[in-house]
Parts: sequence; C-alpha cells; structure tokens
Amino acid sequence: MSFDWSTFLLEVLNFLVLVWLLQHFLYRPVLAVIERRRSESEKITDAAQALRAQAQALKTEYEVRMAHADEDRERALAELAQEIAAERARRLTEVAAEITAERQRRQNLEARANAERAAERERHAQELAARFASRLLQRVASPALEDLFIDLLLGELQDMKPEQRAELQLTLSDAELPVRVVSAYPLSAQRQAQLGATLDTLAGHPVKAGFGTDAALKAGLRIEIGAWALRLNLHDELDYLASSLTHGD
Repeated sequence: MSFDWSTFLLEVLNFLVLVWLLQHFLYRPVLAVIERRRSESEKITDAAQALRAQAQALKTEYEVRMAHADEDRERALAELAQEIAAERARRLTEVAAEITAERQRRQNLEARANAERAAERERHAQELAARFASRLLQRVASPALEDLFIDLLLGELQDMKPEQRAELQLTLSDAELPVRVVSAYPLSAQRQAQLGATLDTLAGHPVKAGFGTDAALKAGLRIEIGAWALRLNLHDELDYLASSLTHGD
C-alpha cells in the first residue's frame, strides 16, 4: 500500500479547516458562554456575599438592638421597681400618719370624754357638797351665828384696804344717800350702835342708817348704801358657795 500525499494533505487541510471551524463557531461561543456564565456566577456569588454581608450586618445590628433592648428593659424594670418601692414607702408613710392621726384623734376624744365625765362627776360632787353645806349651815343658823357674822363684818370694816375704804367713803359722802342695815334677827341696841359708829367713822360724818330684818338671810347682815351693798350673811354666802362649786370659781 502506497502513501498518498495528496490524500494526507487533504486530510490535514480538512482537519485544520475543522479546527478553525470548531474554534470559530464552537469553541469561542462556548468560551463566551462559559465566560458569561462564569461572570454571571461571580456576580451571583458577589451578590450572595453582599447579601450575606448585609444579612450579617443586619444580624449584628439586630443583636446590638436586642442587647440594647434588654438593657433598656432591665433599666426600665429597675426604675419601675424603684418607683414601686418609693410609692409603697410613701403609701406606708401616709397610712402610718393616718393611723397615728386616727389614734391621736381617738385619744383626744377619749381624753375629752374622760374629762367631761370627770367634770360631770366633779360638778355632781360639788353640787352634793353645796347642798350638804347649805343644809348644814341652815341647821346652825341662829342669833349666835349672826353675832359671829357681825363681829366678822366689824373686823373687816376696820381692816378694810385703803382703796376699798376710799370707795366706801366716796359712796357714803352723800349724806342724803339711804343706808339700810338688814339682819336675819332683830339687832340689839348695842349692835345697832356699834354698826352705826363704824359707818360714821368710815363716812367721816354721822350716817342715818335704818335697821330692818329679813328672815331669808338665815343669819348675818346685808348693808345697802344706795346701789352699793355689803353682804355677809348665811343666805348670800350659801349662794356664793353653790355658784363657786358649780362653776369652779
């Protein structure tokens, strides 16, 4: 079998044409497609990485926000706890003050009630004492007791304070002013003379005194000089005693 160079050359030429055709119409488009797909793949990869980076940033931001939210929540809870504790303490203070005020009010009411009861008991006791003293003194009323009242009156007139003596003298300075001496029992001439002399001395001039009796006086005297009166008798003393015991004077 002989080697045919023409055929070999044609085959080589065909191969070269095929290679050119493959390179021109197949290899380059395929490479372009592959390059385009690679570029697109890179773009997708870059986009995915960008999305991953964005997602990571969002995740980080979310975690930071969640951490801040937890801190804010803890701070809010702490502030709320403090406000609740402060409000509780304030309310406890108010309740304690109200309880103290109510206790003080009740104590005041109780003290007032006790004072009123004590005052009522004292008033009742004073009334009883006044009644007892009145009955007792009325039983001992007698001319002898009246003599004691007269002696006491004469002593008081002689020991009268200067301002009282001046007032009485001023009252007695009017010679026309009626002077009346009233006693529970009729006075003896001696007693009338003693009383008249004492009034003359106090007035600095003779005094025309009228004498009378009033059994309501029980014992003692009442000297009336115009509107002015000097009382030293059992009736007036009992009235004064009853008034003093009743009103606490």
